[in-house]
Amino acid sequence: MSNLLHFSEHTLQEVALLVMAVLYFFKIRWYFGFTLGKERQPATGMGDTNPKIGGRHSLGMVLRPGEMESTKSKPMMYVQFAVLHLGLFLSIALSFIIPYAPGILESQVVLMIFRVILGAAFIVGIMRIYRRITHVYVRALSTPDDHFSLALLTVWLGFAFMAASNNISGGEGIVLTYFLLTAFFLVYVPFSKISHYIFYPFHRLYIGRHFGRRGVYPMKRDRVQGA
Repeated sequence: MSNLLHFSEHTLQEVALLVMAVLYFFKIRWYFGFTLGKERQPATGMGDTNPKIGGRHSLGMVLRPGEMESTKSKPMMYVQFAVLHLGLFLSIALSFIIPYAPGILESQVVLMIFRVILGAAFIVGIMRIYRRITHVYVRALSTPDDHFSLALLTVWLGFAFMAASNNISGGEGIVLTYFLLTAFFLVYVPFSKISHYIFYPFHRLYIGRHFGRRGVYPMKRDRVQGA
């Protein structure tokens, strides 16, 4: 292993992680700097829900595609979402496994799982890029950051797929590029829309607690049918 590859796998990643943590600290601090409006009406509803129930239900919304307007009529969009995010999780995990626990990847079963999911996520990324460019409404709503972030994620997934075997006998280029992209990704994400995931639990909890207090969330089937 060259000094450059060792540096990219260890020192560079550690510095990038530290930078990301600091940036997220200030971003979350900024987020909590806003004063949320206080409830101006007493709790309402039939007594079958409350802020705690609403908050818990709202936090788990991402696991219930049938309740989301964006996915219940287009289940394949949810499948793409799940595959892409699972691939991103494994790509992040790979950046820790290769330098600190490479023995895990010696299992052909584990390596196959990584490659299948990362390869599928890469294909989904290509599909998302095509949709963002060709779909008239998605294209109109997209910003340069949307295009760049999606392209970056897709390229990163592609290199994660190739680097999963951690084989540098034929050269270090692929693994080195993967770690360089990972470091850039860690520093760039807090400035991009990809950072939306850090706010997800906060805004979902607030929405769930708010409407749970009003007695209308989570919605009951009989309540919806009788409306």
